[in-house]
Amino acid sequence: MDCVLRYRGKNVTRDEVEFIKELIAAHPTLSRRRLSTKLCEAWNWVQANGQLRTMVCRGLMLALHRAGWIELPPVRRVTLNPLAQRRKPGPGFDLSWDPIQAPVRELGPIEIRQVRRTPEEKLFGSLMEAHHYLSYTQPVGEHLKHLVYARGTPIACLAWSSAPRHLAPRDRFIGWTKEQRQAGIGAIAYNSRFLLLPWAKVPHLASHLLARVAPIVSADWQKLYHHPIDLLETFIDPERFRGSCYRAANWIFLGQSTGRGKADLTHRANRSLKELWVYPLSRDFRQRLCQSHGG
Repeated sequence: MDCVLRYRGKNVTRDEVEFIKELIAAHPTLSRRRLSTKLCEAWNWVQANGQLRTMVCRGLMLALHRAGWIELPPVRRVTLNPLAQRRKPGPGFDLSWDPIQAPVRELGPIEIRQVRRTPEEKLFGSLMEAHHYLSYTQPVGEHLKHLVYARGTPIACLAWSSAPRHLAPRDRFIGWTKEQRQAGIGAIAYNSRFLLLPWAKVPHLASHLLARVAPIVSADWQKLYHHPIDLLETFIDPERFRGSCYRAANWIFLGQSTGRGKADLTHRANRSLKELWVYPLSRDFRQRLCQSHGG
């Protein structure tokens, strides 16, 4: 059972290649898209939420095709990549509100809404595009978007996405093996954006919101993706920020990044160094992360 190709953590054997060839031969009229669906069904290849992993499967079959192991049918249509060619969110909303100037204790009830896959997702994107120094970027993979309200006014936005596969300080902190990391990486959520809206003039609001949001991330992730989160992480640019709000919210500083992207081949820094901070969501987070959550 020799491995002929490794794709996104999966070793593809010669027997599996033969199975794919037979599947293609048995369905000569099917498109590449339909073949990938058939293969996912045959292999029971599903995500944690039960959905077929058709996009990953299409990528695998294309990699085998390009390597000469299988022969896929001709491409029938070219679909634009919605991530690579996504239009920036337009205003579409009145993005200015009256200032809120008050201590945290006098704000009144704070409502944290998970707006991913809701009508408010467009407002979230527009606020990020208008007010975050990095503007809006559509996350790839599993992700959440929290919109925070006080007095009926949006006061903050937080985005969470799938974690980078390998971060040396984090991996040492957890103490997991390569195999455990590959199985458990989906249980880490990366805080990719944190925006306090400019009309929220509230001292200590950032640390207060981080403390309020952290306990609900796992439950919201479970609702959308059917598996929990055990650790939160984020990068901070020390040339812009001191990380005071994360420290005040009991996040843990682990060290600096290497300054290399995940696709680096030169082993040389090619971007600014970032500080890595994490927040465990349970006392037994290490044990939980070292166990597979399925998927």
